[in-house]
Amino acid sequence: METLILFSPLVGALLCGFGWKFIGETAAQWVATGFLFLAAALSWIVFLTHDGVTETINILRWIESGTLSTEWAIRLDRLTAIMLIVITTVSALVHLYSFGYMEGDPQWKEGESYKPRFFAYLSFFTFAMLMLVTSDNLIQMFFGWEGVGVASYLLIGFYYRKPSANAAAIKAFVVNRVGDFGFLLGIFAIYFIVDSVRFDDIFAYAPTLAETQLTFLWTDWNAANLIAFLLFIGAMGKSAQLFLHTWLPDAMEGPTPVSALIHAATMVTAGVFLVCRMSPIMEYAPEAMAFVTFVGASTAFFAATVGLVQNDIKRVIAYSTCSQLGYMFVAAGVGVYSVAMFHLFTHAFFKAMLFLGAGSVIHAMHHEQDMRNYGGLRKKIPYTFWAMMIGTLAITGVGIPLTGWIGFAGFASKDAVIESAYAAGPMGYAFWMLVIAALFTSFYSWRLMFMTFYGKPRGDKHTHEHAHESPKVMLIPLGVLALGAVFAGAIWYGSFFGKVNEVVKFFGGTYGEPTAELVEQVAERSPKASELHYVMENAPGEAAIYIAPENTILHEAHYVPTWVKLSPFIAMLIGLGTAYVFYIRDPSIPKRLAENQRPLYQFLLNKWYFDEIYDFIFVKPASAVGRLLWKRGDGNVIDGSLNGVAMGFIPMLTRLAGKAQSGYIFTYAFFMVIGIAALITWMTLSGGAH
Repeated sequence: METLILFSPLVGALLCGFGWKFIGETAAQWVATGFLFLAAALSWIVFLTHDGVTETINILRWIESGTLSTEWAIRLDRLTAIMLIVITTVSALVHLYSFGYMEGDPQWKEGESYKPRFFAYLSFFTFAMLMLVTSDNLIQMFFGWEGVGVASYLLIGFYYRKPSANAAAIKAFVVNRVGDFGFLLGIFAIYFIVDSVRFDDIFAYAPTLAETQLTFLWTDWNAANLIAFLLFIGAMGKSAQLFLHTWLPDAMEGPTPVSALIHAATMVTAGVFLVCRMSPIMEYAPEAMAFVTFVGASTAFFAATVGLVQNDIKRVIAYSTCSQLGYMFVAAGVGVYSVAMFHLFTHAFFKAMLFLGAGSVIHAMHHEQDMRNYGGLRKKIPYTFWAMMIGTLAITGVGIPLTGWIGFAGFASKDAVIESAYAAGPMGYAFWMLVIAALFTSFYSWRLMFMTFYGKPRGDKHTHEHAHESPKVMLIPLGVLALGAVFAGAIWYGSFFGKVNEVVKFFGGTYGEPTAELVEQVAERSPKASELHYVMENAPGEAAIYIAPENTILHEAHYVPTWVKLSPFIAMLIGLGTAYVFYIRDPSIPKRLAENQRPLYQFLLNKWYFDEIYDFIFVKPASAVGRLLWKRGDGNVIDGSLNGVAMGFIPMLTRLAGKAQSGYIFTYAFFMVIGIAALITWMTLSGGAH
């Protein structure tokens, strides 16, 4: 069953990409979509029936070179099962949605095999992502990692006739290669020390890494910290964390279904999955994990501030994705990997629905994406409106305070992240950044809803008058995702963020009584120390995630002060109220505020000027070097000097050689005699003849 899940998208991609001429375009699209729905159905069966025990399913022998021996195998545990349903469910619904959305796309060309090519790319992307999450070793994971990068390049640049799409695809590819270089260095370091790339071997060696020194860049480093840091650099690129995030907004140049697939559940969550998968190493790398927490919190805040002023509906949601990924990394950074996966899980449903809902709005408005040209659409496209409303309620964290789980999906998982951040560092940087980001998230999410669906119609009158609801093939995926956005948090709250023994069992681990020393340590931080009943005691690699016995953050997060539990809800209300005043009560306020605070507005509108800074530091110098090598090196030196010499010297030699080829025997005999005389002379003078 697991093998069928893995290879179904690949078969669909091959049949759709190469077989459409034989079975027709429409049949090819349905074949690719059918294989994805088959994979999704089987993935849910695996998720619901899996007992949490780690299994390895060998497929074939792959690479053997010296001590390097890797097999192509499927590692099936709870982490894999979660990612399987997230990837295949969203991908299958995106395939179905694409039937309706892409038909109305103005750049959809007839007679150029656009349709099967698009669906083949989607299926190949899904296969590469499944390769990544089912990997049993780092080489296999890197194969899927790079496959996702190639597929994203093809999908982002799908409209290859658009210069902006080509530029965005190249940017995504190049920025990700920066992170991938760090990932590669991490793999090299692991193989250098452990002499293996198999996860079981690496995890068993993890405690030793904490006691090993590794020389890197002429300095000695703690091996666990260095490896964890290098692996996280790879995660930063793929998951668009601060400093390596600039490719994510530009990826909106791809079709909207691509945005949903890349930004909701697949490519951008690969980095979070990597950190959680490598938890046995991360638990022994406190300095590296502090860096993960800092970058995650900073990203959540940064992206939320930029989302406040964006006007393109897809870019608002893209920066929202960037911000939510920061939440996931904070949870992983403080050692609560189950909560990181919880937010990844719930986020997939409501973020995919928001992207697909935005696509439905764009479809209704004849591909207008500027929210300043929307307004009053809730009666024109009611189903899309309610889908977007559910997604907004989920991402802003609407629920019943202090219950923990009675609310929309984002309410349960986001609150769990914030409470874990407080438990790890009361009143710390990460906690406050996440609370402020929650306030900003609420503001820009409700801003999107109010600008799009409320108020008076703006922009082109003809476009508004002819706005219409999307076809059923686009609305059905919204309805399915809405179920996840409403119920996913409540149903699986206990499994991801319930009692420690329940979470440990769900992820396939074992648990036991804590030591007296551990209870005493917890007592210094929490008045509920007596309620610390269980700790993880499984060895690294036995469970899907590994939590060191001294890591009690998951337990302590349930006993944070009441005001901490209320803080994200209060932040949500403040954001909602502010957005209501700005865009419903008095819509003139935003314009006046932007004019009065022009520098700040421009700073946020230009995304903190990261693109301009990188352009100045990296792009322009690289272009200058390229021009220098082109004009001075290739033009002046090679073409002007070397080629000039060659153009005169080589023809002269050619003419001399031509004259030597006279065709007379005595000429060749003469040259032979000359050659023998020269050889004898050389041997005599060099002492070679005795």
